Amino acid sequence: MSTEKPARHSSASPAGSRSPSPTSAQDILTLRALVNTKEAGVIIGKQGKNVADLREQVHVRAGVSKVTPGVHERVLTVSGSVESVAKAYTQIITQLVTSSPHPIPISSSSTRHTSIRLLISHNLMGTIIGRSGLKIKTIQELSGARMVASKEMLPQSTERVVEVQGSPEAIGRAIEEIGKCLLEDWERGAGTVPFYPGAGTGEERPSFRRSTNGYASAPTSSRRSNGDTVRRGSSPPSPHSPSTQQQPTNLRTQNISIPSDMVGCIIGRNGSKITEIRRLSGSKISIAKMPHDDTNERMFTIVGTPEANEKALFLLYNQLESEKERRVGREQQQQESQE
Repeated sequence: MSTEKPARHSSASPAGSRSPSPTSAQDILTLRALVNTKEAGVIIGKQGKNVADLREQVHVRAGVSKVTPGVHERVLTVSGSVESVAKAYTQIITQLVTSSPHPIPISSSSTRHTSIRLLISHNLMGTIIGRSGLKIKTIQELSGARMVASKEMLPQSTERVVEVQGSPEAIGRAIEEIGKCLLEDWERGAGTVPFYPGAGTGEERPSFRRSTNGYASAPTSSRRSNGDTVRRGSSPPSPHSPSTQQQPTNLRTQNISIPSDMVGCIIGRNGSKITEIRRLSGSKISIAKMPHDDTNERMFTIVGTPEANEKALFLLYNQLESEKERRVGREQQQQESQE
């Protein structure tokens, strides 16, 4: 049974009902992390006591995603102020360390090295790493923790793992600095497709469900995680459905960055693939002709209703995932032929 309680922030309200600039609600950070099933059990505690105590003591929303059969990972979600989220993660990590089979005495806390795998939007990685890696280096120096960012996005998502290593206290300090970075540049995280353990392994993905504020949301996801505003979807609607015949009044614009060397696979021969994605989703999609910064990524601008944009993002990233798998397979064939 899931113990996760999705955080609801006013920042997730439809675009037409809020100003473009961040409000006080933007000070609420939602930070997700991957944990294994054993760690999830420790975090939740007997009859949910540990996670309930955490919510009450640190004043955060916290929970763990439901169990997926055959999948040994779950997602921990913590929402609150930056300081509270950092404090909550410090408390959680300390709890995990002390519950291990061979815990190190508290007096040796400085040597109790462990790690946590944070889930960070691909579009926000530049915010954390900084130009020439200066930002991540500063965070490491200030916190005393070590950070390792994965290069690849997780399956069927646009999130990457940032592993933070060190003592619970050092990890907590690093998370506080990371949180500040995420909130300062939260708009870049719009359009993130969150990772669900088990995606791409034959397990059923969460489907769209209509919520009261006009957004589609997955059963165990938060309203905004590192700027997330999209959720994993079911099959695209028919272009002849009533929702596409009417002139929408809640149009929304989202920007996402795609590596330049992957743009061709999305466009397709003579534009066939991008045309199909536009048709199936109902969104207008334009592509920048040149990279927008030194990351060599090109900007995709998606305009449509929240539902249409979600479907467009889902189709775009499915296409990206297929291309990644095709390239990996080709590289493996080349290696085998050389041996």
